[in-house]
Amino acid sequence: MAFKDSAQQLIQRTVVGAFNAVEYARTGVAFNPLDRRYYGDPYPLYRRLREKDPLHRSRLLGGYVLTRHADVSAVLRDGRFVAETRKHPNYEKMRKRMMKSGVMTEAEFESRSMLTSDPPDHTRLRSLVTKAFTPRTIEALRPRIEEIVEQCLDAAGRNGTMDIIADLAYPLPVTVIGEMLGVPAEDREQFKRWSDEAVRVLGPASAADMRRAVAAQRQLRGYFEKIAEERRREPHEDLLSALVAVEEQGDKLTTDELHEMCLLLLVAGHETTTNLIGNGMLALLRHREQYAALRDDASLAGSAVEELLRYDSPVQATSRFAAEDFEFAGRELKCGTQMGLFLGAANRDPEVFPEPNRLDIARADNHHLSFSHGIHYCLGAPLARIEGQLAITALAQRFPDMRVATHQLEWRDNLILHGLKSLPVTLSQAQSPAR
Repeated sequence: MAFKDSAQQLIQRTVVGAFNAVEYARTGVAFNPLDRRYYGDPYPLYRRLREKDPLHRSRLLGGYVLTRHADVSAVLRDGRFVAETRKHPNYEKMRKRMMKSGVMTEAEFESRSMLTSDPPDHTRLRSLVTKAFTPRTIEALRPRIEEIVEQCLDAAGRNGTMDIIADLAYPLPVTVIGEMLGVPAEDREQFKRWSDEAVRVLGPASAADMRRAVAAQRQLRGYFEKIAEERRREPHEDLLSALVAVEEQGDKLTTDELHEMCLLLLVAGHETTTNLIGNGMLALLRHREQYAALRDDASLAGSAVEELLRYDSPVQATSRFAAEDFEFAGRELKCGTQMGLFLGAANRDPEVFPEPNRLDIARADNHHLSFSHGIHYCLGAPLARIEGQLAITALAQRFPDMRVATHQLEWRDNLILHGLKSLPVTLSQAQSPAR
C-alpha cells in the first residue's frame, strides 16, 4: 500500500499544480491546500487572496475560497448555505469510491454529527448537550480546571524546562472533557492517539490516512459503546450518563447518534483548546511586551484569549454548501457549490481589525470568527475560553522569564486544525538559548 499511496500523492500534487497554474494565470494568486509551507504561517497567502481575489474560484475545491470577514460571516448566517455534506456535487462519487475501496462502510460514510447536520436534526442534537456547556455550568468547573493547571505545571516545571503542548495544552482539556464524559483517567492517553488519527481526514489525506482515521473512529465508537452499556446498568453523575438516558427515550437520540456525539465531544473538546493554548503561548512568547502585560495584570486574561483566538486561530477553515441556485456577492452559485470559509483569513481582515497583524491583548470589540458564527457557533466556546484564560495566565505569572527553546518549530500536518506538534520552552532567562 505504501507504493500505491505514494503514487496517488504524486498524481494529486501534479493535478493540484496544473489547477493552480490556471488559477494563478487568471487572478495572480493560487490556493494550494497541499502546500505545507503555509501550515505554520498561512497569513501572507490569506492577505494576497483577500487583496487580489477575495472570492477565489478554486477548481480544486470545486467552489470558492472566501477570505474577507464580511463574506465569511455572511455565509455562516445565511440559511441558503448548509453544512450537510450530501450537498457536495461529488458526494455520490466519493461514496462509491469509499465503498469500492473498502475504506469505510456505507453506514460510516452516511453517519452525521452536529457539525455536518442542519435543522431540524442539528437543532435536536444540539439541544441535548447545550445545558452542559452554558457559561454558568462551565464557570462551576473553574476550581477543578485551576487544580488541573497547577498539577500540570508542578509536574512539568521541576527541571527548568517543559513542552507546553505535551505537559499542559493537551492534558488539561482532555482531562476536563474526559471527566465530563466519565472516561477513566487511565484511558485518556489512548484517546490522544485515537484523536490524532481520527482528524487526519481534515488535512490532505492519502488512502492510508483515510484508513487510519476510520480505524481510530471505529475504536472510539467501540470504546464509547462499552462505556455507554455500563452507564445503562449503573448511571453516574456525568454527561455520558445523561446522553444515555436521552437515548433510552427512543425518539430523541439513536445509538449511532450517541456514538457520534461522544466522538465529537471528545475530539472537539480538546483538539481546539490544545491549539489555542499552544498557538497563543507561542504568540505571547514572540511578543514579550504582551507576555509581560499579562503577567502584570491578570484582568487581561479575557481579552488576551479573544486576541489569541483572532491572531492565530486554532481552526482555520470550515465549509458550507449552497442548498439551491442563487446569486451571492455577484457570483451565480449552483446548488452544491462548496464555499471554503477561511476563518483565519477573516480574523486578519483590516476592514474589521485595525492593524490586524499586530498582537494586542487589550484589543477591544474583537469580533473574531474563530468559534464560527450562526447556528453552528462552537458549543464548547465557554469551556475553551476558561481553560485558555487559566492556562496562559498561570504560565505568565509562574514563569515570567519563559523562552521558546528551539528555532525549529514543527507544525501539525493539517489544513484545518492549526497547531504545533510541540512547544519546548525553558522556564528562566538564564537557561534560554541565544535569540
